[in-house]
Amino acid sequence: MIKNNLSFQKNIQKNFHKLSASQKKTAHYLLNNYDRAAFLTAARLGKEVGVSESTIVRFAAILGYDGYPGLQKVLQNIVKMQLTTVNQLKKSINNVYKGKNVLYQVLQSDLDNLEKTINEVSPESFEKLINYIVNAEVIYIVGLRTAASMALFFNQALSLFLRNTKSITYGMEDLFEQIAGINEKDLLIAISFPRYTRRTVEIVEIANKKGAKTATITDSIVSPISQKADVSLIARSDLNSFINSFTAPLSIINAIVTAVSIKKGKQTIKKLSELEEMWDTHNIFY
Repeated sequence: MIKNNLSFQKNIQKNFHKLSASQKKTAHYLLNNYDRAAFLTAARLGKEVGVSESTIVRFAAILGYDGYPGLQKVLQNIVKMQLTTVNQLKKSINNVYKGKNVLYQVLQSDLDNLEKTINEVSPESFEKLINYIVNAEVIYIVGLRTAASMALFFNQALSLFLRNTKSITYGMEDLFEQIAGINEKDLLIAISFPRYTRRTVEIVEIANKKGAKTATITDSIVSPISQKADVSLIARSDLNSFINSFTAPLSIINAIVTAVSIKKGKQTIKKLSELEEMWDTHNIFY
């Protein structure tokens, strides 16, 4: 029995390689729209996704459910678990401001992304990544194009108390040259959201070949980099705009930095105390 959305995600991830192109399309749709799909017939869901009804039925069978009704029951259970007081309040806010103000619509989208991320992110994967970071000899962080800002922030935050972080960015050296020395003692953290950059995927592949640990922060368990990494943290970035929302991904990064700083304990306090003394001596802040 699939008990929750996290288990549903893992089930899709486990069987993703078995799916046809149209079934993978179905998987993507359900990961992003399970609340809507839960109350659709197989025929109606097929129309929503753009595939045949038989594709939906075969998809459910491959995932091990008792036909489409079994899959639908799992989706409905997920929705029931998420109909909390907080969700109801958010819906009320959305109804009040719907169509009236872009500001409120975007803020509401960010609230939705945070709520979905809370329900979908894996605590086990989070702890695994924290241990990877604590034990890595060198931590490489890559995020390109729009994800570059998150990668730079992540690297800067960690470097406040760690001495072994390295940001992979466009510069004097080619991207691939910057990870030439990566090995089995190191960790690569890749950040990528739609549209996924090919170079980020290739960097993850190189790190895997070199035997390094690999981790990703991305929007789906079936994103190109999630499929190739040892561990993935999923953060929603949906926004009805030409840009992605990075509110949830940045919250994940904040949580990682906080957890690592706690794990490092005395080292964190020592390093931050030294920085505070330097900032005070040179009158860095206003």
